[in-house]
Amino acid sequence: MRHGRSLLLAAIGFMAAIGSARAHRLDEYMQATVIDVARRHITVTVRLTPGVDVASGVIRQIDSNADGILSAQEQKRYTDRVRQGLQLNLNGHPLSLTVAETLFPPVTTMQTGNGTIILRLDANVELIPGSYQLVYANHGAGTDTVYLVNGLLPHDPAIHIQQQRRSPDQASYGLDFSVSR
Repeated sequence: MRHGRSLLLAAIGFMAAIGSARAHRLDEYMQATVIDVARRHITVTVRLTPGVDVASGVIRQIDSNADGILSAQEQKRYTDRVRQGLQLNLNGHPLSLTVAETLFPPVTTMQTGNGTIILRLDANVELIPGSYQLVYANHGAGTDTVYLVNGLLPHDPAIHIQQQRRSPDQASYGLDFSVSR
């Protein structure tokens, strides 16, 4: 239920950005990420939306047999490729991201610039009271890629966001937070 609510909040939070992206980013691959921090896990949800002008290239990367259908195996390979391009560190220590959920739209929807791939990745953590620095980096898909990244307001009142930092292109993100008792 908690992940469902987080995904819903993420979707609502990025609808305006994605909606604008559809209208203005026809020639770019939008990768919008939200990060949800909880005591036992950190969830990274990446929404990948190729614009009309770049959709065929993205589809070719996924649909390896060019049959117009994204098989489970093709989806898994692409998900793994995207995941390998992501880095998540907590207090200087790398965290392993595991795939929790994926959603791929039909190829025909992607060709119109309206298809969004959703990847939900989790990192298991055990947050105790103290200060933390989370660093996220998306090494992305190339020159046509644009990034958007944000942290969600934690559901746990003991987790306090202190500062967010982004690189100018938002491919890198830092989040300082603390956990109280």
